[in-house]
Amino acid sequence: MRKMNFIIKHALTGVFLAAFLLLAAYQPSAAQTVYKGGKAPAGESNGPLRVIVIGAHPDDAEGRAGGTAALWASLGAKVQFVSVTNGDAGHQSQGGGALARRRAAESRRSAKILGVSWRTLDFHDGELVPSLEARSAVIRAIRDWKADIVISHRPNDYHPDHRYTGQLVQDAAYLVIVPNICPDTPRLEHNPVFMYSADRFRKPYPFIPDVVVDIGAVIEKKIAALAEMDSQMFEWLPWIGGRLSNVPEGKKERFEWYRQRRFRARKGRENSYYEQVAARYGKARAQGVQFVEAFELCEYGRQPDREELWELFPK
Repeated sequence: MRKMNFIIKHALTGVFLAAFLLLAAYQPSAAQTVYKGGKAPAGESNGPLRVIVIGAHPDDAEGRAGGTAALWASLGAKVQFVSVTNGDAGHQSQGGGALARRRAAESRRSAKILGVSWRTLDFHDGELVPSLEARSAVIRAIRDWKADIVISHRPNDYHPDHRYTGQLVQDAAYLVIVPNICPDTPRLEHNPVFMYSADRFRKPYPFIPDVVVDIGAVIEKKIAALAEMDSQMFEWLPWIGGRLSNVPEGKKERFEWYRQRRFRARKGRENSYYEQVAARYGKARAQGVQFVEAFELCEYGRQPDREELWELFPK
């Protein structure tokens, strides 16, 4: 009996020791380390942070949040880009279904570079209105993704599709948690954090950044992702801006032309968000920051304090 007790005692000790070593060896993933600190977001699951960026056209999410999305993805977050319209009017010589398919292919190549997923809600470019149909589509997209963070346009912008996309996302900010709205798609149990991407429009009020992100580490990835959108970066936008004749022929030459025209480094106080960069990263680092993306907290949806908001965004 004593021998049997001795064997059982040591066997149990071995089990407890093995369990202790497993716990000691466990390290949280990068996403958990960054996002699951002292104040975890009230998300739909215990998994990685889930972010949805809703743009009006197939290049809006990429241009406004591509760097931040790439950083999130590298840390284990799940990011989806959504284009409300299919972009079927955004070209000087092509249009309709053929252009929509071309832009979808461009967006998927771009998404692959950034490490995100992509989809379109397939409304016609230039014809978007804040209808019940469009609102329901946006609500379902946010619910389907089980989003913790939603990023979109502010509802004041030069382009009606941008304005109405911002309006639609604002309208969805409360309704995503209401069971009897779009009952075919389960409601979110927790209201996401809703954010605006940056713009330069000043009426009725200018963009006010609540969080800035240093995207210098992924700027080449963002440029490469946008350069995949040939129909826009090297055809449509130069044409409508009267600069189509300036676009080089070769792929490498086009890439360098695009980089120099759109992504000029702004160091230190040249950066219009320098004060916000210094507040988040410290003045020493802020002097070297050259490329940033900025976001404003929408007054609808969940309202994290500054500490939590900065913790949710990659640093």
